[in-house]
Amino acid sequence: MSATPEISSQFDISDHEKDKLIGEVIRYILFKTEQNSGCPIRREDLTQLITSKGYKQRNLPAFVINEAKSKLSSIFGYELRELQRSRPSASSKSTRASQSHLPTGDAKSYIIISQLPADIYKKYVEDTSSSHVTGLTFVVIGILHLGGGKITEENLWHHLKRLGVHENDESHPNFANTKLAVEALVQQRYLQKEKVNGPEGSAVYYELAERALDPEINDRIKEYITQIVQKDATSLEAD
Repeated sequence: MSATPEISSQFDISDHEKDKLIGEVIRYILFKTEQNSGCPIRREDLTQLITSKGYKQRNLPAFVINEAKSKLSSIFGYELRELQRSRPSASSKSTRASQSHLPTGDAKSYIIISQLPADIYKKYVEDTSSSHVTGLTFVVIGILHLGGGKITEENLWHHLKRLGVHENDESHPNFANTKLAVEALVQQRYLQKEKVNGPEGSAVYYELAERALDPEINDRIKEYITQIVQKDATSLEAD
């Protein structure tokens, strides 16, 4: 719902200034999403985009972001979905020490999701040239789901190797550098990665992050896994 004159006037800015700020936030979201391959956009960055213009009103950033969210939906057909950054689940002292690099403060971020029906999106929008990336994302998230949501880096690559994706391959025909392809899933917040120090040495773990834990994605992954298991079971029965 767009702002009324009474609401926008409380920030002591003109309608022109308000609309300009909303437009800049929308452009920033669309550009960064494309530039960074769908990586979440930090709310802190959107807030800074507004305050850097010299506006100091405390609630103005939230107001502009909400207006941008409304226009992204009504004009562009995108949902601006808020994510709350999750932290690794381990809780030992050694593990907590290894998490000291995690950002503090406002940990919220945003992604955009098409609101088009699946069949329309597939026919007119879906980029089939990147289907291999979607496939890798599904496979990795599926492996972690089956592993209880968290596995070691060594275990993950063990499973990927069986599918022809090797850890040290820097010239894969689809992914080029396979390590960077998996690391991109961390940047996109499908996974989170942590180094755990223990009595027997250190180990790197991958865990499902907030984007993979989103109820909609989570349910779809479970549905696909169930379909694959049922298909395999049917094939075995036929044999």
